[in-house]
Amino acid sequence: MKEISEILKAYSQAKAEEKKTALATVVKVEGSSYRQPGARMLVTEDGMLTGAISGGCLEGDALRKALLSINQKQNKLVTYNTSNEDDAEVGLQLGCNGIVHILFEYIDEEVENNPIQLLQQLELERKEAVIVTVFSLKRNASQIGTTLFFRKDSPVLTLDNEALSLISDVKEALENKTTVVKKLQEENGREALIEYIKPSISLVIAGAGNDIQPLVKMAAVLGWRTHIAEGRATHATAKRFPKASEISVVKPEQFLENITIDDQTYFLLMTHNYKYDLAVLKLLLETNCHYIGILGPKSKFSRMLDDLLIEGITVNEEQLSRIHSPIGLDIGAETSEEIALSIVSEIKAIASERVGTSLKYKPGKIHNEIHYGK
Repeated sequence: MKEISEILKAYSQAKAEEKKTALATVVKVEGSSYRQPGARMLVTEDGMLTGAISGGCLEGDALRKALLSINQKQNKLVTYNTSNEDDAEVGLQLGCNGIVHILFEYIDEEVENNPIQLLQQLELERKEAVIVTVFSLKRNASQIGTTLFFRKDSPVLTLDNEALSLISDVKEALENKTTVVKKLQEENGREALIEYIKPSISLVIAGAGNDIQPLVKMAAVLGWRTHIAEGRATHATAKRFPKASEISVVKPEQFLENITIDDQTYFLLMTHNYKYDLAVLKLLLETNCHYIGILGPKSKFSRMLDDLLIEGITVNEEQLSRIHSPIGLDIGAETSEEIALSIVSEIKAIASERVGTSLKYKPGKIHNEIHYGK
């Protein structure tokens, strides 16, 4: 979502300056590639790039292809064979050992439900959604492009009514939380990137000490939202946390007021105030939040469990599975910055359904598997 948000901001700026634009999207990958289907980049007519479709190796040639799409006001699909070190078109020895198909779409502001307008729907609500992009690998074939937006309990938006035939596949992708590339028509080589997109991570942090500052900065780099809340008005300020999305000065019993909890919400108890953290933990145990991280040693959490038991509150196995204490991955963190890195890494691993081990020991591919249907 961060990349999409930056693209939307760049487009808004380009529109204000009356600059024409094109959207480049990785729609299919065969073999290995730095970026996977769904990676996007916005290109303006004066050569400004926002987002990325590779690690930098394809962007130069992609800029030229995007400018061609803008000048001709047409969608174009370009294939890069990064395993071919003699590829004259790319002119670089990339060594990624893959074939990357990139769709370039001219953005016509006058067209209803154009690609940017469909992407803009993602920011209207914090809910998961599916975007459909239809393309063809056949030379000189027409390219429909980003054509459909779907979100549960919302109207279906589409640029091309033919895409409505994919609704059952779209609903399945949303239900399974998966991205798929599906073949449509053999005669014209059409395929569809059916892309599942979830909202950005939301960190709700109890605490506003100095050790929270690097955590908020790292979260901002990743495009995560952060809500800081604690009882000290001297600490919970915008001056101390300019990158925070929201800041609240609240008593522990008011902590969850105005907080929306979804499956992308992560709670961190880091006030260094035992009673405050314990009071917030009691509130969180009554919610369905799936992650509660508690800063401090194991002895602190054991004491919390004992104190809760004295109050007649027994933490069951399901609740224990959602609590992470001590918080973070074991990377030998000591400083505030290192601890922040440890916490962010654990949350990212959990959000991606990974365990946070070294990629050196991971069998198979690095990236999440994209399903290629028939």
